[in-house]
Amino acid sequence: MKTCPYCKSPIEENWAYCRNCNKPLIVNLEDALERDVRFTYNEPEICHLDLEEERDRYDEIVIKDEEIDQKINKIDSTLESKEVLGEPIPGSLLLEKSSLYYKKRDLPKAMKILELALNNFKEENDLLNVAICHNELGIIQEDNGYFDQAIYHFNRALEILNNLNDNSKIIKIFNNLGNVYFIIKDLEQSYNYYQEAYQLSQQENLIFEEIKSSSNLVEVLYLLKDYNRIKRILAKNLDYFKNNEDVYGIITTNIKYGKLHYLMDEDYNESHQHLNKALELIDGIKENLTVYIKAKLEWECFFYLGQIYRLWDNLTKAENLFLQSLEAVRIFEIGENIKEGEILENLAELYISKGDIGRAIDFYDLACEIFYKFGDNRKNAELKFKMGEIYLEFEENTSRAIDYIEEALNIYEDLEYTKECAIIYHKLGDIYLLKGITDMAISNFESAKDNYQNIQDEYNMNLLEEKIKSLRNQNNIKIM
Repeated sequence: MKTCPYCKSPIEENWAYCRNCNKPLIVNLEDALERDVRFTYNEPEICHLDLEEERDRYDEIVIKDEEIDQKINKIDSTLESKEVLGEPIPGSLLLEKSSLYYKKRDLPKAMKILELALNNFKEENDLLNVAICHNELGIIQEDNGYFDQAIYHFNRALEILNNLNDNSKIIKIFNNLGNVYFIIKDLEQSYNYYQEAYQLSQQENLIFEEIKSSSNLVEVLYLLKDYNRIKRILAKNLDYFKNNEDVYGIITTNIKYGKLHYLMDEDYNESHQHLNKALELIDGIKENLTVYIKAKLEWECFFYLGQIYRLWDNLTKAENLFLQSLEAVRIFEIGENIKEGEILENLAELYISKGDIGRAIDFYDLACEIFYKFGDNRKNAELKFKMGEIYLEFEENTSRAIDYIEEALNIYEDLEYTKECAIIYHKLGDIYLLKGITDMAISNFESAKDNYQNIQDEYNMNLLEEKIKSLRNQNNIKIM
């Protein structure tokens, strides 16, 4: 009889997933999987600290909502019985109940129950479970966008686990800290934590943790454009997933390679092929996926396929894919998410291509709101500057253009982005010059020159100095 590659329990030939550990099985998908499937990246994996290490694989992606409710009801019955009998409430039951609410994406309930579990474990001086609670609280706070709180809880868990010398769980905390710093765009810290997780997993010979840590590291390497290292990591990871018949890993493999080929501008056809293969595989096991996990897998497929079709000038197809991506993000994220901002920005650019300037501006505005709420001020400034240029070029509305451009300038000045400030002051000077408001033009050119001087851009500094001198001479001639 065949055995599950995850929990080693006996499985039937026709089972789509293991009835013991709920993991998806290859079963009838072998024919759909080509032997040369390659590896690309989706997004950093969060790491829960499971009580049973042998079940610690990727997220349990097969549990259905009704099964979760049944498990919660069973725990509630046990808790009620203990309360009636005056017996102490086990923290382990509260921890399990919290994890079930997390899977249902009911984060407020999950957090409230976790806090009760944490207090129970503290009273019992159960340090391992105290660390587990801090980790889970960190994950929830990250989901809620409270990144400082997430870092606090992860560090509390790390401190306890260091004292317990529990390296397998320390690896997971390193990954979770890497995830948070990645989200807040501290790439140096993110890289360091992922690298520590990767090296420790190699040292401990924990192959699965090595795969997971290296996959997270790849996300930073994309931004660093270290594509050769990405290829080496992904080739190794691919072998692991195929050898273990991990269909979830094979799906994310296709997504990751699709993204890689897109970012390298190497072969959009190959990127298209891998992303579509991922969607085919997701469709093949959709009956065994929660809506949440299905959407989490699909969103980036739709997003990058939309990018590809936009480059291929199939704007209708691209628009549909971006909207599907947006819908998927709104399913698996709680409230608004910064990913929405990325999709909305791409929709805005698509509408510019279609000549629908009104809708483009609407989507840029929506994207700005998202980036503002999530503290990405640089992106907010970039989009406001773009909108200012749109009003200049397409709407011929100089007043609105100046409003948006000055908003962008204020943000860049707060961020101390000297080069961007120089460019914007230069742009404002040109706008006022076209409007015939020479004194305002000179004032902005002066500010631009000062900023260029700060970054030692002598070419633009000298250019503006000549421009200012010429304007002042012209102005003096007119006065005479």
